[in-house]
Formats: sequence, structure tokens, C-alpha cells
Amino acid sequence: MSELKGPIEKYNHVGHVIKNVNLEFREKLTMGQRVADWIARVVGSWPFIIYQSIIISIWIGFNIFLAYNISVNETFLEAWDPYPFILLNLVLSFQAAYTGPVVMMSQNRSVEKDRIAADIDYQINRKAEEEIKVIMAHLVHQDKLIMMLLEKLEVEKAKFENGGAGL
Repeated sequence: MSELKGPIEKYNHVGHVIKNVNLEFREKLTMGQRVADWIARVVGSWPFIIYQSIIISIWIGFNIFLAYNISVNETFLEAWDPYPFILLNLVLSFQAAYTGPVVMMSQNRSVEKDRIAADIDYQINRKAEEEIKVIMAHLVHQDKLIMMLLEKLEVEKAKFENGGAGL
């Protein structure tokens, strides 16, 4: 009777391979990594670019305004960062010096997360391949059983026709 069940009887499905990469990866993040990801998310957003552009425009505009007015009226407030805006360049260089490495750290984690996802995909594909092989072997087994049944039916039909013809 067990030979009628075929390859499926011998197959043992061991656990699930599917994992939530985002959940697994999020659980392993340190506080510093979360902060780096947050900074990368903020710095890489349109609102940040727009706000920074507005602040830089105000900075430059106000310093030009002050520099012009000091040339007209010597008692007017002096510009704190006149052209060529060296202080602004220093602030932007400082920002780039710190945000660049932080964004790179975040990107490296993203690459690591993709690598884990690819590994899980590979495990799932291997498991699916194994299961497909078992299913295909079982289909071949079923074809053989059906052919055996058809042969038996042909023999029984021939017996019936030969036995029934003599009546």
C-alpha cells in the first residue's frame, strides 16, 4: 500500500524559510544606526533641500543687504558674513563633512539588508526547487499508477468481451 502513495509520502516539509527581513534587520539596529538612518532620511528629502535653500538664500540676501547699507550709511549694522560668504562656506562644509559619512553608513546598512534579503530569497528558491522535484516525481508516480490501472482495465475488458461473447 505504501508504494501506492509514492514520493510524497517520503517528503518531509521542515519549517518555513520565509522571514521578514525588515523586522529582523530593525531589531538588530543600535541607537547610533537608527540616528544615522534618520539623518540620512531627513537630509535626503525634498523638504530639507527646500528649507536649506531658503535659509541659504536668506543668509546671502541679508548679508548683501547689510553690506550695501553699510556702504551707504556707516552707522548701519555691519554684515556678519560679507561676500564671498566664508562663514556660510564653513557651515556648509561642516554639514557636508558630517552628513556624508552618516549617509554612507546608512547606505551600507541598506546594502547589508539587501544581502540578507537575497540570501533568504535563495533559501526560498532552494526549498521551492526541492518541493517541485518531489511534486514532479509524484506526478510521474501517479502517471505510472494510472497506466497500470488502464492496463488492468484493458485486460478486464478483454476478459469480459471474450467471456461475454460465449454467452
